[in-house]
Amino acid sequence: MKGSEILVEALRREKVEVIFGIPGGAMLPFYDSLYDSDIKHILMRHEQGAAHAADGYARASGKVGVCAATSGPGASNLTTGIANAYMDSIPIIALTGQVPTLMIGRDAFQETDIVGITMPITKYNFQIRDTKDIPKIIKMAFKIATHGRPGPVLIDIPKDVQEKDAEVEFPEDIKIRGLKKIPEPSLEKLKEAAKLIVNAERPLLLIGGGVILSNASNEVLKLSEMMLIPVVTTLMGKGAFPEDHPLSLGMIGMHGRKAANHITYECDLLIAIGTRFSDRSTGNIQCFAPQAKIIHIDIDASEIGKNVEPYLGIIGDAKKSLRILIDILKQYRKKENTEWYKRVQELKKEYPVKMDYDDIPLKPPRIMKELQEVISDDDIITTEVGQCQMIAAHFITRRKPRTFITSGGLGTMGFGFPAAIGAKVAKPDVNVIDIAGDGSFLMTMQQLATCVEYGINVIVAIMNNNYLGMVRQWQELFYNRRYSAVYLGKTTDFVKIAEGFGAKGIRVERPSEIKEAFIEAFKEKKPVVIDFIIDPEYNILPMVPPGKCLKDYIDLNI
Repeated sequence: MKGSEILVEALRREKVEVIFGIPGGAMLPFYDSLYDSDIKHILMRHEQGAAHAADGYARASGKVGVCAATSGPGASNLTTGIANAYMDSIPIIALTGQVPTLMIGRDAFQETDIVGITMPITKYNFQIRDTKDIPKIIKMAFKIATHGRPGPVLIDIPKDVQEKDAEVEFPEDIKIRGLKKIPEPSLEKLKEAAKLIVNAERPLLLIGGGVILSNASNEVLKLSEMMLIPVVTTLMGKGAFPEDHPLSLGMIGMHGRKAANHITYECDLLIAIGTRFSDRSTGNIQCFAPQAKIIHIDIDASEIGKNVEPYLGIIGDAKKSLRILIDILKQYRKKENTEWYKRVQELKKEYPVKMDYDDIPLKPPRIMKELQEVISDDDIITTEVGQCQMIAAHFITRRKPRTFITSGGLGTMGFGFPAAIGAKVAKPDVNVIDIAGDGSFLMTMQQLATCVEYGINVIVAIMNNNYLGMVRQWQELFYNRRYSAVYLGKTTDFVKIAEGFGAKGIRVERPSEIKEAFIEAFKEKKPVVIDFIIDPEYNILPMVPPGKCLKDYIDLNI
């Protein structure tokens, strides 16, 4: 078989159903072989979008997302999306073409050292120098991407390696030297954790993205209800626990719910699962959960003690660890209607979330309120980055994992729309809505062409304030309203842009029009862009200033 045929067959054996990419000279042999394959290829309009779409596909489906690009600028355009997946521990495979092996290092046309460039932002990367190694390396790449803490893997394939013939075998499994075995959670430490939980008067569960990655949401729910432990989540953990549950207080952090931030101050035991204690979640770590002993459960040993030193660190898969912990706790009496539970309900009443604004220009919480009333539990929300992201995270209620997809660690503007494309491809029967800002959407809106061409009917809800909203908010609050280089102007007509691509465009300026616009969008048989004209100086508050404690938030208009 030719190398390109071997590559396609190896991907097929890994059950790859779709690839997001853009062809080019160094990938022509691969794309020629892909022509005869049953693997679907979606032609994106920029390689960054291809990586984000693979990322969104992986998050929505729980499978590995695959993207492809040619050498040089094609490969380098993938890097933002690869870095985004790396920061959020998302398993994607990036396939890149490369100049022929004899030309490597000679500054050939469209040559880039993509292996060197991506070394810090991948779990591992390969450059295939021998055609017969293709099956082995593809198998290794998928295994590395999904093993333990997931992440992206890049495979660089010179053009001549794709063109040469070779006789190969396709391994069913492969041993990888240096790949660490996932540690079994310590039974003794879990027994100690159980005692701490039973003896705690004010325990609190902090749930991160690792719970979603390990499919441990049911175990968290069982533990919470069994021991009557309230739950807060990080941004990446949103959806891992039903946010309308009596024991849920929502998201903590810089733009978290006030009740969630306050309860971290009052708890005497914090059980953190699958979280890396990001600065955006904890605020100043010197005053984070000051009264609490901290139990930290994580699959990645390097995260234990990296940002917050725990009282008890447990290395292991979240799902497996929680199942053992629950079994241990069964010998203890189930807790019922404790003073701590009553305190949770008091905090929720003391810090309600206001969403029923009737203002013109529109206030974003009202838009989220109307959206919440028309979406189902299975519908997927993706977000861009900035005010729109925190508006969605703060005000939208999610009840199921993998239904809230956002760029957490890297904070990538332009992520939400191509991620929505990937999510919709993974879950074609649910509505997928990208909560966007005008600044973020402008970065990747060319992907509307992809949506229209392939019938990928996502909905984009733009919070249009004519600003780079979050930067403007910081400039207002911390730089004396010196709005430097953040005004986008009023020249962009998103309705006409949508129509120019063959999509549907709707402009909304009044509260009474919001729900009707969403309902109309759901009925459309094409992609829809809804342009919500919002208050240009609306701030997403409360907000914990950088370096401050979670209780030291700014709160003016909520």
